[in-house]
Amino acid sequence: MKEYRKTSKAMLEFIEKSPTCFHAVENVKTMLEEAGYQELQEKESWEVSLGGKYYVTRNDSSIIAVNIPAASKKNGVEVIKGFHMIASHSDSPAFKVKEAPEMAVEEKYVKLNTEKYGGMILSTWMDRSLSVAGRIAVKDGKNIVTGLVNIDEDLLVIPNVAIHMNRDMNKGVEYNPQVDMLPLFAACEEGKNKGMLLEKIAKYAGVKAENILGHDLFLYTREKGKIIGANGEFILSPRLDDLQCAYASTQAFVESNPTNYINVCAIFDNEEVGSGTKQGADSTFLEDVLFRISEGLGAEKSTLLQWIADSFLISADNAHAVHPNHPEKADPTNRPFINGGIVIKYHGGQKYTTDAVSAAKMKSICQEAGVPCQTYANRSNVLGGSTLGNISTAHVSVASVDIGLPQLAMHSAVETAGVKDTEYAIKAMKVFWQE
Repeated sequence: MKEYRKTSKAMLEFIEKSPTCFHAVENVKTMLEEAGYQELQEKESWEVSLGGKYYVTRNDSSIIAVNIPAASKKNGVEVIKGFHMIASHSDSPAFKVKEAPEMAVEEKYVKLNTEKYGGMILSTWMDRSLSVAGRIAVKDGKNIVTGLVNIDEDLLVIPNVAIHMNRDMNKGVEYNPQVDMLPLFAACEEGKNKGMLLEKIAKYAGVKAENILGHDLFLYTREKGKIIGANGEFILSPRLDDLQCAYASTQAFVESNPTNYINVCAIFDNEEVGSGTKQGADSTFLEDVLFRISEGLGAEKSTLLQWIADSFLISADNAHAVHPNHPEKADPTNRPFINGGIVIKYHGGQKYTTDAVSAAKMKSICQEAGVPCQTYANRSNVLGGSTLGNISTAHVSVASVDIGLPQLAMHSAVETAGVKDTEYAIKAMKVFWQE
């Protein structure tokens, strides 16, 4: 089996086990612990040392891992020069389950009350087998503990309206999330409609329903990722944005050993809703970790600032490939394609942080790794979006480049990407982390 196909299958298995951001972070923790990384707690004091491998989580949905060089000096010269960082995100657009979610319909159906999380393509969630997963907060004596849950059943569907009842369906429909997008859950049973979801959650979590005091639950599509195409050249999967980059960065991280830089792998939550949370890229999470690591190594603040001045951040969040049916949507000259390699993203208004120097560094990394790279820019009449780079560097001011892996149908319930590009990313990231 070609290496890139093996890598894609491993990535798809990671995504299948990661129906929510909470599960993604738990699976990253497993990868790190298998590679010898030790967990640190933010609420406790840290003891770190040269050669140490550590990780810390926040909110169960963001994680930062650190790999420190084994020596501080070599032949009387300081080894540690700064931080080499890669950031991606754990969340994807989905429907979030509201409190008291069961809604009866004419005493015949029960549907769930949900709301949008992120900028999703609503129609792609219809007529698919769906289920519920996420995090619960449970009372344990006088304590509140959290745990993960995944209802491993084909549980829900958001049914379309038949063409006979809306003859203009194929002329374009504006969906109302409170009306059109609520999932069918069950048939009504007298006296048993309220609390049905919580009972099912409790069963899968192995706790009593009355002890569940809070939840962060999301719908997810049950479709498994797969390799498709006439020659097996594409991958079709939920949550490629951004678990493809999160997996690639973690895999490259655990396969790398630092030389002159402290390696940092950061996976933030809430990118899809602006990152403005305590666990998002717009929080203090990254700067807190860098400060505490440097403090634990005995570095003064001036030394930390010197390290930061010689640091580099790769912001890795997937990119738009040229669409086969709508090539006119792409920029006239910056036109990335699936399986064409890592995409370096540019924006004149700095919604992507790439500049001449950071682009040159990324291209040099790709050349050394022997992987192709390509470029992306929005059409000048299209607003586009932002990502992790410019948000993170507002807190930790380092040189940064925005990259992604090329994909189609971004923010669809199921997205399309290339079978080769995950392996390309891992190879380039390993070069970066082993400089």
